[in-house]
Amino acid sequence: MVTLAVIGAGLRGQCYARRALETGRARVVAVAEPDPDRRRAMAEEHGVPAEHTFADWRELLAQDRLADAAIVATQDRMHREPAVRAAELGYDILLEKPMAHREEEARAIAEAAERHGVLLAVCHVMRYTPYTAALKEIVDGGRIGTVVNIQHLEQIGWWHQAHSFVRGNWRREDESAPMLLAKACHDLDWITYIKGELPTRVSSFGALIHFRPEQRPEGAGDTCVTCPVERSCAYSAKRIYLDCLGDEEKEFWPLSAVTGARTEAGVLAALTEGPYGRCAFAGGNDVLDNQVVSLEFADGTNATCTVTAFAALEHRKTRVFGTLGSIEGDGVTLRVHDFLTDTVSVVETGAGADASAAAGHGGGDVTMFDAFVDAVGKQDPSLVLTSGYESLATHRVVWAAERARRTGSVVTLDPAVAPRTPAT
Repeated sequence: MVTLAVIGAGLRGQCYARRALETGRARVVAVAEPDPDRRRAMAEEHGVPAEHTFADWRELLAQDRLADAAIVATQDRMHREPAVRAAELGYDILLEKPMAHREEEARAIAEAAERHGVLLAVCHVMRYTPYTAALKEIVDGGRIGTVVNIQHLEQIGWWHQAHSFVRGNWRREDESAPMLLAKACHDLDWITYIKGELPTRVSSFGALIHFRPEQRPEGAGDTCVTCPVERSCAYSAKRIYLDCLGDEEKEFWPLSAVTGARTEAGVLAALTEGPYGRCAFAGGNDVLDNQVVSLEFADGTNATCTVTAFAALEHRKTRVFGTLGSIEGDGVTLRVHDFLTDTVSVVETGAGADASAAAGHGGGDVTMFDAFVDAVGKQDPSLVLTSGYESLATHRVVWAAERARRTGSVVTLDPAVAPRTPAT
């Protein structure tokens, strides 16, 4: 059985730890988490002894190696140090996306994994869904010929934007990362995976359009609990979080980020006292709420990725246009148009209809975690769909897009992502 040390017992750390319990093929034997309630809950759920339960990742990684692998699921800006130290100790690593908020930190993680000969898998869960597997098989099999254009839409979800990127931990770039990196490094990685190559040129446009003080409804209060116009606001925190009560998945996410309470009074108290109850237009957030990225590949083919808050939280929508056919997909079903016969066939991929994190991202979470456990147990890196350097390469597309957006330019990507010096 593969043993695991969980560094960060928030939503993502809990998801992977619970999958270990479900399958019985891995076991959590150590946990580091600064929040005492989350730390205690994970230790109790997994039977982690007190001597292997830590408030700080540094305490865990100051010990001799306690497990086969480490799950690094801290906040985005805290990835480099624990990941590099875990590699030095010989842990195989499952690293939550994004790898890091800056390229040099992500490169340091990839180099540390290679230098110490450990497996590094980044949580690009979209690669692992049954929907992606079916689409990739069609494209790679040549069924639609050469891919000329990909159109990809990431619907963050109106309430998810308010939860994570207006009120939550990812609301400010200086505290987390640009929205494109925090939310859509998945998507740009996925486009390159489907296309089978990295782009050579990148451009991007985006802005924070709606969640700004000047868009604040007339008469709005500072918090939704006391706001006189709350009932007429689509982004009411009272509506979003009170509606979670009684729904097991919604209580796990998003409500668990707000409070451990499962009563109306408890939720209202958390909204009164904490950031998740603030007016969505009260300021303090600066990440974008819409963005478009254009990619050009070496052969002149191209792709676009649109990321928007202003839609339902649903699966990504994708159209792939080839020289012999096209594909239209909604995250669950693929419609494949064959130009030779002028017929359309429908492929039901078996992906779940719920695209939320609580539902495991359409099957991607569990498939990715199981692949990682297999790879660790068999010491076979080929069982995971990305290496550290492959993930670094697709993250570089995100950073290029951000440079292009900020400078109003088209950025040409240097293809080199290999180590600067050979690993020893």
